[in-house]
Amino acid sequence: MAEQSPALDNLLSESRTFPPSAAFAAQANATADAYAKAETDRERFWEEQAERLHWDTRWSQVLDWSGAPFAKWFVGGKLNVAYNCVDRHVEAGHGDQVAIHWVGEPGDTRDITYAQLQREVCRAANALTSLGVSAHDRVAIQLQMVPEAIIAMLACARIGAMHSVVFGGFSPAALRTRVDDASAKVVITSDGQYRRGKAAPMKSAVDEALEGAESVEKLLVVRRTGDEIGEIPWKEGRDLWWHELLDSQPDEHTAQPFDSEHPLFILYTSGTTGKPKGILHTSGGYLTQAAYTHHTVFDHKAGEDVYWCTADIGWVTGHTYIVYGPLANRARQVVYEGTPNTPHEGRHWEIVQNYKVSLYYTAPTLIRTFMKWGDDIPARYDLSSLRLLGTVGEPINPEAWMWYREHIGGGSAPIVDTWWQTETGGIMISPLPGVTHTKPGSAQRPIPGISAKVVDDSGTEVPFGSGGYLVIDKPWPGMLRTIWGDDQRYKDTYWSTFADAGYYFAGDGAKYDDDGDIWLLGRVDDVMNVSGHRISTTEVESALVSHPDVAEAAVVGATDETTGQGVVAFVILRGGTAGGTASDADNSETVNALRQHVAGEIGPIAKPRQIMVVPELPKTRSGKIMRRLLRDVAENREVGDVTTLADSSVMDLISAGLHKGSDED
Repeated sequence: MAEQSPALDNLLSESRTFPPSAAFAAQANATADAYAKAETDRERFWEEQAERLHWDTRWSQVLDWSGAPFAKWFVGGKLNVAYNCVDRHVEAGHGDQVAIHWVGEPGDTRDITYAQLQREVCRAANALTSLGVSAHDRVAIQLQMVPEAIIAMLACARIGAMHSVVFGGFSPAALRTRVDDASAKVVITSDGQYRRGKAAPMKSAVDEALEGAESVEKLLVVRRTGDEIGEIPWKEGRDLWWHELLDSQPDEHTAQPFDSEHPLFILYTSGTTGKPKGILHTSGGYLTQAAYTHHTVFDHKAGEDVYWCTADIGWVTGHTYIVYGPLANRARQVVYEGTPNTPHEGRHWEIVQNYKVSLYYTAPTLIRTFMKWGDDIPARYDLSSLRLLGTVGEPINPEAWMWYREHIGGGSAPIVDTWWQTETGGIMISPLPGVTHTKPGSAQRPIPGISAKVVDDSGTEVPFGSGGYLVIDKPWPGMLRTIWGDDQRYKDTYWSTFADAGYYFAGDGAKYDDDGDIWLLGRVDDVMNVSGHRISTTEVESALVSHPDVAEAAVVGATDETTGQGVVAFVILRGGTAGGTASDADNSETVNALRQHVAGEIGPIAKPRQIMVVPELPKTRSGKIMRRLLRDVAENREVGDVTTLADSSVMDLISAGLHKGSDED
């Protein structure tokens, strides 16, 4: 019988490690004994994390897994999520502490204390109640990064209504799909938003989306851009100004406790095909994991740190690590409305300097963009307040990790490379600052209380040094409870691949290194099969970006008559070198050097068949690379839907350039 091929080849190795400083370890929230403590009694461990919150009624059972894969955590317990995020801090005497340092893209700012936030959330809760919104109703929110977005989410949580936040850059069709699926009663949006220095209308697109939407009774409109975008279309009887409605409401509201399993929010994941999945999260378990992970992974010290997560509330990172986790922990945080290069490419570092940010959490895509812009930009600012850095959203290649540490973290700040998903609710795999000897590019191991492993096709754990599929083999508090309105899809999507073992699997490949640390290899959909070797695009991209001339890379597999699939790479060079004709003679020297570099880093099997130097990569407005479109180009197919791209013209440049040249040998 032929030996079974590995689920994923393990190609790259990384030997650099960075121990925590003695000073950092001495004050760290995380301790090395937490792993053993959680392993010895997982349920008691999670009870201790839940006890960090205020419960009106204590639970009678930590976990009910009898209806697997449908979980119930802290059974019988009752709490109010918004009370935990706001009121209890005010009652404890911290009402004057700033909760949110808000920075608008044009340069306007607002500081909101916990006492002010409490009053605004109470007004918003009273406003929603006045519109007939009650527990279990759904409210859709499509707003940019303004304080009203956070206030609206907390107001929903306060009255037990579910919010469904839709990213501000999504199209009317995408908004409508989500509004209809959730049967949203109220929608909240703004008149307009600022993007890259210009005011753009927002409400008109929402009006288009809601044309004929039968469930929607009221549209609340936040005034942001005002007269800059001209007259605002208005539908009498449906549309209301947010500020006018809230100004008429009392600023007191008694928060009622809800069951631990009371639904908190629906957040839709937008796959490349098919109907978006409405991921449903509930209250007690989700808030427990959000608060615990924010406290432990970011080493957050209430009243001392200034924290900044650069995500958008339209994504789960914004839900868990801007709204619920930080506010439950009494964080003082920066919230920024705009893009990182408006009005200049040092905007983030200017904000870090001005507010003395100490904890900074961002995406690898943005880090690679900063690299592309140049080392000299962050060097102009005082970043000495930063004491911990984090990454989220996709695997980070080792060279971007090293750049982040050196140029943003001053060569000493610990980096927490976090793996988690919309579905998991909170961080699952990450180094623990002050405990872990970090490795560039590795998320390393499940945090205490979480159990995950890498398995082969049969569900058997692979040995160290091998790759496979990342599964979670025990339930966790922040886990999704179902897909809204479709329990069967929930079971089929996440639990059917390894149904016999009872493992959760959401499509990510991973590997163990020789020390047993976990490396994420991206979606298994992005695996290439080259001459029988299953190669992760992530590893080839990492090899390319480790070359000093490359700022960013995206790799796809394209049909090849000889090898099954060939490796096709798209690269952005450092220092602004651009092209679109990398297969032509003018860039042949660079291309050949990069192909040989990959062969040296990984092996000849991974040498790209074709490399194209491009000015930009196709990215969504959230910064994710759309490899699906690059595969279309590499396969000579008509390029698919580009409506979710931040800049659809990028695909025209790539297509024109790739097909001008001939393949390199």
